[in-house]
Amino acid sequence: MKYGVAAFPSKKLQDLANSYRKRYDPHYELITPHMTLKDAFEADDNQIKEISDEIAKIAKKHKPFKMHATRVSSFSPLTNTLYFKVEPTPEILALHDDLHKDSFGTKPKYTYVPHITIAQKMSDSEHSDIFGQLKMVGVDHEEMIDRIHLLYQLEDGSWTVFDTFRLTGAGE
Repeated sequence: MKYGVAAFPSKKLQDLANSYRKRYDPHYELITPHMTLKDAFEADDNQIKEISDEIAKIAKKHKPFKMHATRVSSFSPLTNTLYFKVEPTPEILALHDDLHKDSFGTKPKYTYVPHITIAQKMSDSEHSDIFGQLKMVGVDHEEMIDRIHLLYQLEDGSWTVFDTFRLTGAGE
């Protein structure tokens, strides 16, 4: 089964992201707006228990962090994906790093860019047009994130929460 780890922003930021995702993101109905902390990975029932226990330890080690979405950006020319850029704070980067330690067995494919996707899989011309518009509108939203979520993918392609972990900073 496929799993991943994400942080969900507040309803306010989700509503803003969804106002674009409805029109420009074919994954709109599959997952709530989120900031990925660990990309999709495969695990069986036995492995996921160990992974969940490990994520619980990591969550205890990390304190709640500030998520600051500062602007609309793009992964072009790699992909025609638009996103709210989240400032890569030391807290977010440390959490991401801990979720990619050897015990998880998967290293990230790309350099980590904290973000919330708002549009993807567009044609080049549509990407150029929409990106130009959204850059002018912009975003400036700040909030505290105090929990992360282990998600799993259902047969229909949608994602749902498997387990939730509070960031306590209480140590291991």
